[in-house]
Amino acid sequence: MKTVIAVNGACGRMGLRIVEMAHHDKALAIGAALEGAEHPDLGKDVGVLAGVGELDVAVTADIPIEKRIDVVIDFSVPEGTMAVLPTCVGRRIPLIVATTGHNSVQKEEIEGAAHHTAILVAPSMSLVVNLLFKLVREAATVLRDKDFDVEIVERHHRFKKDSPSGTALHFARIIQDAMGHSHVRHGREGLVGERPIHEIGMHAIRAGDNVGEHTIIFSAIGETMELVHKGYSRDAYVRGAILAAKFLANRPAGRYTMKDVLGL
Repeated sequence: MKTVIAVNGACGRMGLRIVEMAHHDKALAIGAALEGAEHPDLGKDVGVLAGVGELDVAVTADIPIEKRIDVVIDFSVPEGTMAVLPTCVGRRIPLIVATTGHNSVQKEEIEGAAHHTAILVAPSMSLVVNLLFKLVREAATVLRDKDFDVEIVERHHRFKKDSPSGTALHFARIIQDAMGHSHVRHGREGLVGERPIHEIGMHAIRAGDNVGEHTIIFSAIGETMELVHKGYSRDAYVRGAILAAKFLANRPAGRYTMKDVLGL
């Protein structure tokens, strides 16, 4: 039996690519395509919008009650996540939250939903980025208290709404935990003085159509190490989301991560 997915934010760049790639995956079926109540594409066939032909799945603001959905993939905006969350809780539908930029209250609600259904929250759906989280933690642990400065540089397309990226912020949290660095500085300007020892520099670049790059720099006097991920197409993130959907479908209520998907 195929895993039936719903895509929240179905008419965005990521959403349409998920529809297209899932349509060609023999293990998946598209059951619902969700967008905001005022979206201009409501009522249109999402398969036509994605360029794969009619799928008999209209874009709707809610998951149709008669539809069986095994898992929801959320690539929308924070408000979109919060709109679909009550339905996932009420119908016990597993939810993958690939959206970033939620505030603290929204994050608490998402965490609370894990008491009722399976919730997977990921700052990045890329399989390589999630492996890089592990490598950065290992590097930060080894280099702790050895006089290494840390800088994070991330680059994304001009259309990205949040800054810095959720992925970059997650790298910073990993380094803070492993190295004890207490302060994140977002860019520098003016006469700021010498670099403090326990500072993480954060720099966000927004230009063109770049789908995502992250560079984590560990640098001491005399040597530097850079750990880099470069995304060349959105397919890297879609592939991770589809793998996560297959993993999360039919899982019991609880909090999951991409480490569970990858067995890290």
